[in-house]
Amino acid sequence: MSKTAPILRTGPYPELSIHAVLVGYLLGAVIAVSIGYAALKLGFSIEGSELAAILGFGILRGVLRRNSIIENNVAQTVASAVNGASSGMMFSVPALFILGETNFDPILLVFGCIAGAFLGIAFIIPLRKQMIDYERLTYPGGVAVATILKSPGAGMRKAFLLISAAVVAGLVHAISLSVGIENLNLGKFLGLPEYMNGIWYVSLLTVGVGFIAGKGGIAFIIGGFVCYWFLAPLLAGTDLMPVVDGTAVTDPEHLRKQLFRPVGIGMIIGGAVMGIVLALPLIVSAVRSMQDAAKSGTALSKDEMPIKLLYIAIIGAAVLLVFMAITSTEKMGIGRGITMALVGTLWIWIAGVILSECIGRTNWSPLSGMTLIAITILIFIASGLGRSESIIAAVMVGAAACVAMSQATDLMLDLKTGYLVGATPKMQQAGQFLGAWLGPILIMVLIFILHKAYGLGSDQLPAPQGQALASMVNGILGGDVPVEKYLAGAGLGALLSLSSGGLGITAGLGFYLPFNIVLTYSLGTVLRLVVNRYYGETWVETKGIPIAAGLIVGEALVGVGYAVIKIMSGLGD
Repeated sequence: MSKTAPILRTGPYPELSIHAVLVGYLLGAVIAVSIGYAALKLGFSIEGSELAAILGFGILRGVLRRNSIIENNVAQTVASAVNGASSGMMFSVPALFILGETNFDPILLVFGCIAGAFLGIAFIIPLRKQMIDYERLTYPGGVAVATILKSPGAGMRKAFLLISAAVVAGLVHAISLSVGIENLNLGKFLGLPEYMNGIWYVSLLTVGVGFIAGKGGIAFIIGGFVCYWFLAPLLAGTDLMPVVDGTAVTDPEHLRKQLFRPVGIGMIIGGAVMGIVLALPLIVSAVRSMQDAAKSGTALSKDEMPIKLLYIAIIGAAVLLVFMAITSTEKMGIGRGITMALVGTLWIWIAGVILSECIGRTNWSPLSGMTLIAITILIFIASGLGRSESIIAAVMVGAAACVAMSQATDLMLDLKTGYLVGATPKMQQAGQFLGAWLGPILIMVLIFILHKAYGLGSDQLPAPQGQALASMVNGILGGDVPVEKYLAGAGLGALLSLSSGGLGITAGLGFYLPFNIVLTYSLGTVLRLVVNRYYGETWVETKGIPIAAGLIVGEALVGVGYAVIKIMSGLGD
């Protein structure tokens, strides 16, 4: 009997297939929940494209036996589009809950964020050829994903490591929650003074984030250690500890809430604003890119989605954004609502281009700074409506703008990956639109679940970016805020970011977050540095990063699952 002849492919490789879209939805949901949960814990987000590419190999190639790299690229694009709402909404919407302004329409906010996502995508598509084909911006994150896609065997091994690590992290977190041990007081065991706060958080997710960040997280660690292992001993040694009822307070939590956290919030805001200032040369470059694209007609390339479809998407999304702004509060008039929506739309266009240029050249995006500025502008437009109405209207439109900015930068990263692996741009662009609607729905549900179970702004879910935004809003509207501490922190954050982009924000998070998180995070960073030294960068990329990503996914999914169970149990009582 003759051997079966191999099947030869005669047509094009599958790309925008139903398999790619459905796998993208599944992976996007998992990644959005995981990274969204981590963002509320630690205050910063991580890029989901690499995680989606690794898991995509595991499903498309390992389970479904499909071998097209560009199909996996589309699945990764859809997944990262779903995840695009995680940072956009987690940096803004929690501020409403922290400020106690929960009397808003979540369905309207979801539709507004979907409109913002479509605007961000449609505005940035015409610049693909200019930024990627002509200017050849680096987009390091996109290059990293392309490397995974070009190594199918390595992709399968990475998927196995990621899933295995997720199982381990999930089990550890489940045990931690069931026995009620979430912290280990090693400081007490070692005889450290109370104010040095030697308590470690039992969290493999935090270790994983520290490992992935590597050297980029050192400023975050230094910020925390400066508070509790330098400033606190200094205050104790000079008898300058806060005094309550005639007694010096050495409780580290009191020190954090009364001193370190307000300074940290100021540092985050100051660092974010300085990030915008530092981005001015890139802003000029981005404007030139738009001008060059318009002159050369690159927006009409046959590789892109038809320009008429983009016009329809922009007009339809802008109308939806206007509707959201007008109906966000009962006191909002038509004129003011249209103004807010138009300002939001203009900001989406400007900021999306700026952020895409920033991340393309430096792999760093001042998203939080752009969000703070957008909501500041919107607060002033909404002033006169009343405190609650102004906050709700500004944050709702600002959240839509933040999601749009996140989608714009995400799409450009994915298009860079597609450029390197030979994908068709319009297929990726269609995949981005297909995935962008799902993220806001998932994240809004997640926010309500987590707030119901833990409380946003609590020690369990600090939501640092939301807290910074809430504090800024309070300051603008004349709330009771420690202005001198905010200003001192803002000056320090601006100076740090002036020395290195994003440094003020990262160090400010170290001041803001509970020190138990910083201590555990430092384990991941130290482990990354040791592994880099003794095993090399190749081992880190092929084994370390997938394992660390698995730790994040496993613990996050168990944490969210536990929150759902907790809520359901409460409903049954």
